[in-house]
Amino acid sequence: MVQDTHNWNAGRVVPVESLKDYFRNSIEEAIARQHVQVDPDTAHYVVNLMTLFARSEQLYDGQGDECGLKPLALMLADAVDAESAEQRSYLLQRIGDVSLFISGFFADSLIGKAVDIDYYIRMGGSAYDTLSNSVQRTFRGNAFAPIYRELAVKFQAMVDVLHEVRDSAGTGSDTDLLRTYEIWLKTGSERAARILKSHNVVPIRAGDAGRSH
Repeated sequence: MVQDTHNWNAGRVVPVESLKDYFRNSIEEAIARQHVQVDPDTAHYVVNLMTLFARSEQLYDGQGDECGLKPLALMLADAVDAESAEQRSYLLQRIGDVSLFISGFFADSLIGKAVDIDYYIRMGGSAYDTLSNSVQRTFRGNAFAPIYRELAVKFQAMVDVLHEVRDSAGTGSDTDLLRTYEIWLKTGSERAARILKSHNVVPIRAGDAGRSH
């Protein structure tokens, strides 16, 4: 059995034989249900990412009282000032990875913060986009560049996939219609729109209200 290190299930132990297999099955099922076209290598990357960050020591920076997540803006500043291309690539990848994980699994933790899910989506997608271009000049990068490119283009879609994985484990709160509407308003999430419509709420942006149909 695997103990949930991020309290996704309020401290319950989730009985799965393999955390990686759990994420693989859940992500593949969510991708299929949402009809998202994703290359298998990209899906595999996301599975590995979720498995890695399920261990808090892999997600957070520092140790003990200094443990926490560095703000994305500071990560980006570090990437800009990186002393080598390798270090810069690592930092850009971390921005993309952290942004995807947080916006996919912990969007509700951003409520009331100075930055919300749309900021994480923009930062993560931009980091992957820049990374996909910069790593093409390396042997290893040639293999990963298409993955980073697809994650950049389909970042929002993969966030929706992870929202479904989170909710399937009983950990989400997207049934809070106000938060779901806020997420749709900020990101245009197709999944959020479907949830709203299933509750007989038709999402309309302020600028669309006066338009004729």
